[in-house]
Amino acid sequence: MPDSQTLEIYKVIQVILAPVFLLTAVSGIINVLIGRLARAVDRRRILEESLPEYIDARRDDALRELRLLNNRIQLVLWSAALAVLAGLLVCLLIGTAFAGAYVSLDLSRTVAILFIAAVLALTGCLLLFLREISIAAFSARQTVAPQTPRFSRKKATADAK
Repeated sequence: MPDSQTLEIYKVIQVILAPVFLLTAVSGIINVLIGRLARAVDRRRILEESLPEYIDARRDDALRELRLLNNRIQLVLWSAALAVLAGLLVCLLIGTAFAGAYVSLDLSRTVAILFIAAVLALTGCLLLFLREISIAAFSARQTVAPQTPRFSRKKATADAK
């Protein structure tokens, strides 16, 4: 027959399952955010490399898209930071719950505060993510199409004369 401390640890393991699932969800969100960050950075890199080739209105459109991409990148970075904070708070929650059971202390208030803080961080993360998605949807209609290089246009103009 297990002793009372072992039974207490079994109870803690059962209670900690919900935060473990929350931690799994947070890791999935971080994965999605990093993917979106990579795509935005890649698009920014392509636009910055092509910017010298663009002229007039196309250049203005590219600069506008670069500003939107920078906004998106900042939102994703802040969202990822809040997701990581939520994950860290959940890890602290799990550790605190086990420590409380191991040393027979009542740390329920601390665990509750950590859980509330983790949920608030996750909520902030999701709100920033929603804002980033709305900017991405808006900018999808306003992206700059590839333009033929200058030397090709000059040659085509010279050939036409």
